Amino acid sequence: MVAGAQRRPEERLDQQVRQSLGQWPQRPPGLEPSFKQPGTWLRARPDLERKVTQPYLKFPGADRLKTLPDGLYLHFSTKADEPYVDILCIEACSSYQNLLDKRSRFAPSTGSLLAVCPLEWLLQPGMPGNNIPRWRLIRMLKIEPRGDLVLPVRDARVLFALKPSHFRGFMATQTAHAHEFFCPMDALTAEDGARNPALRALLARASAASNYMEIPDGPHAAANGSQAPRRDPGTRSTFG
Repeated sequence: MVAGAQRRPEERLDQQVRQSLGQWPQRPPGLEPSFKQPGTWLRARPDLERKVTQPYLKFPGADRLKTLPDGLYLHFSTKADEPYVDILCIEACSSYQNLLDKRSRFAPSTGSLLAVCPLEWLLQPGMPGNNIPRWRLIRMLKIEPRGDLVLPVRDARVLFALKPSHFRGFMATQTAHAHEFFCPMDALTAEDGARNPALRALLARASAASNYMEIPDGPHAAANGSQAPRRDPGTRSTFG
């Protein structure tokens, strides 16, 4: 009974986080379309509408040890000959130990990370009231898939949500890595969290375009220099 009582607060927090993230849009809040990420964003986790196996992360050759983030967004390549995904993971951390464990999963490594999209997830509609299956929204897929879609991760960004006291302590004493972003837990669990201007501005900096002062207008501009670069809309909204 004591062990069960100790688990209840964490279970309630996990449920709160899932319910909140399940209401978020298909594109991460605050992330605008850009030259660096012109493909489709889909919310992979959580899916509160349908009881199907949701996408997960793993290392090549591992069939048991999987990473199941609290929240997971996938950005799919537009080119069938250059398949990849960019990922935005969202992790709610109830303790410092939990934070250390989850940070280690996304630490820079020479090993490659894979995103697995189960077939049943790909065949299901991505939005309530819409019958279009997810695979049709992924432009690099030209025909209906017959099996799981396994893609290499090109870029990974992670948002960690911490309890208020942990957030203040971490911010005062630690330094975030380039792919890490941090917010207080209540920003994640709030009913309209996806509309929070501060959270949206934070997530805008998780864009692959946010590392560049300027980006070109079209896919060939960077190669031939024929067009003048422009500022990315996401960068403007972040830095004014």
